[in-house]
Amino acid sequence: MLRLTSTLSGEKTEFIPRNPPDVLMYVCGITPYAESHVGHGMSYVIFDVARRYLSHRGYRVRHVQNFTDIDDKIIARARETGVTAAELAGRYMDLFRQDMESLNVLPADTYPLATAEVPSMLRMIEGLIERGYAYAADGDVYFRVGAFKSYGKLSHRALEGMMAGARIAPNESKESALDFTLWKGAKAGEPAWDSPWGPGRPGWHIECSAMSLSYLGERIDIHGGGADLIFPHHENEIAQTEAYTGAAPFAQYWLHNGLLQLGEEKMSKSLGNLVSIRDVVERYGADAFRLFVLSSHYRSPLTWSEEGVAASARAAERLGRAAWTADGGTGPAPDSAVFRERCFEAMDDDLNTPQALAALFDLAREINRVAGAGGDAAEARAMLRELAGILGLKLEPSGGGAAAGQTDAAPYIELIIETRAALRAERQFAIADRLRSRLAELGIVLEDTPRGTEWRYERREPR
Repeated sequence: MLRLTSTLSGEKTEFIPRNPPDVLMYVCGITPYAESHVGHGMSYVIFDVARRYLSHRGYRVRHVQNFTDIDDKIIARARETGVTAAELAGRYMDLFRQDMESLNVLPADTYPLATAEVPSMLRMIEGLIERGYAYAADGDVYFRVGAFKSYGKLSHRALEGMMAGARIAPNESKESALDFTLWKGAKAGEPAWDSPWGPGRPGWHIECSAMSLSYLGERIDIHGGGADLIFPHHENEIAQTEAYTGAAPFAQYWLHNGLLQLGEEKMSKSLGNLVSIRDVVERYGADAFRLFVLSSHYRSPLTWSEEGVAASARAAERLGRAAWTADGGTGPAPDSAVFRERCFEAMDDDLNTPQALAALFDLAREINRVAGAGGDAAEARAMLRELAGILGLKLEPSGGGAAAGQTDAAPYIELIIETRAALRAERQFAIADRLRSRLAELGIVLEDTPRGTEWRYERREPR
């Protein structure tokens, strides 16, 4: 039984979609004005794993993820670079798709663009005005927060307390400081669309509500995003969507991933403290990044560490060797079903990927033990690859990235290891040590264990 923790209830409950086996999932997308960073990668890897596991359990997941392709930051960056807002957004949307492919993140079924969905946003804003939840003022349109009595239920904040601490700037036309923008009146030189209230463009919050309604309907099963979106973005989504449709809850399960920290700060484009997805994949490989992310529970914050990703790269190589090394044994096979059950139990417990990974690494160790004793580990290796696939791990034979091609060298490395063992048996330790040192210079690290000598490829940073 799959159990998920919804931010709305604050409780871990059984996952029961409204119309099984169909699952409707909306995940907030990026604002494409700069290169995507590993904070984005963390979030989309997490929701990719959620989608993969649901599919593996037999659900038909329809996944929608938007692009906010018009925004103050896009307009400002376009001016700085001398291109149009559409050209800038298009460039970074293309790069984002390439980054997601490099991380083995499955593409969403639909990627709606804010600029293409303005008509549906206008209809929604008009409906909110008709129902008394919104009002026009000086070319802008605002949502009347006080009219939605359950405002604050996602972030668990009391409306009265928020009202008491809020202030209205002197030049604003809002009735209340908490009221948020649905439509922005046009400014000179900015992209604009016609509306009943004059030329302008949509506010940020209305975009996701309108796109979710257009592509998934009034009620969905899962709404996802980073914890930084809980308030005000997702709180506002709930208010305007449920006020417009009269159907509650808008989403059955609100899943929010913890944020990726760089020291004491959240990693973000606006702060400029970015580590690009492209750089990390080129240096360490996609499996290394995924292992780094999935080694922490999705709701927990994670601190970025080059050392941590490098360790994950080595771990990915260990899994890859266990999954793909050729079998030749005929002895007893390991009971791989036990590890499958452990992995599924962990994933059923609020997508507990750290425990699921523990099952994979234990299976890899059992494969190595059985194979070293002459057993038949072929079925167990296939199981390891299947379970890794649920987590989006490719488990390339050499771990991927800079280690590619090492599998072809494996027979020769094994021969050198046999020669070294023979030299050690003849007490020719100096020559044996030179062999080990020479392999280390080539990036091949030997470890003498009770099971015999094991080897791994260890990436070396370019000088």
